Amino acid sequence: MTLEKQKTTIIFAVPVLLMITAFFGNLFVEGWNWSPFDFIIAAVLLFGTAFFINLVIRSKKALLSKLMICFVVLLVLALVWIELAVGIFGSPLAGS
Repeated sequence: MTLEKQKTTIIFAVPVLLMITAFFGNLFVEGWNWSPFDFIIAAVLLFGTAFFINLVIRSKKALLSKLMICFVVLLVLALVWIELAVGIFGSPLAGS
């Protein structure tokens, strides 16, 4: 069985790997033009999501409840990310 510390490490390793991928993509891929502010926003979104998922996983709720809450957290992340990237809702935060 995986220990709690290992679960936390795995949960927070995903955003680290995504940020490293984005960094190297920004360096080597033509057309990938992230500013430092873009990296800060991405880090806040990814690590904030990892933090909330870690809280849910550590809670005493039933497995189905945990899965549903994690799905909602990931859905919110995806919607915010998409809105910032292309502006599907047309809010003032849209990146397009």
